[in-house]
Amino acid sequence: QVQLVESGGGLVQAGGSLRLSCATSGRTFSSYAMGWFRQAPGKEREFVASISWNGFSTYYADSVKGRFTISRDKAKNTVYLQMNTLKPEATAVYYCAASLIATPGPRDFGSWGQGTQVAVSS
Repeated sequence: QVQLVESGGGLVQAGGSLRLSCATSGRTFSSYAMGWFRQAPGKEREFVASISWNGFSTYYADSVKGRFTISRDKAKNTVYLQMNTLKPEATAVYYCAASLIATPGPRDFGSWGQGTQVAVSS
């Protein structure tokens, strides 16, 4: 099973940017579709973005389209989430996840990281 470690969270003012990273272990990074999810206080975890195993396909929640970009670096076994024009409602713990399904739905991710906190001040 792949191990996932997120980093890059922090406190940022509204309108600012952050880039989250998710480092994966093992030699099977290319086998996994990768995703980012978030969970705000008192709310359920929600899908943010995903990227196919080969990086050719990306998917975004409507709330982040045009502002967030997911990408992956095969050489570094790492997936990124570039977050621009952040809003206070983006405050949440962000989780990286992996799926062996080629085109996973939000419920198809079986491996999870521990999360990284993002706080956006108004």
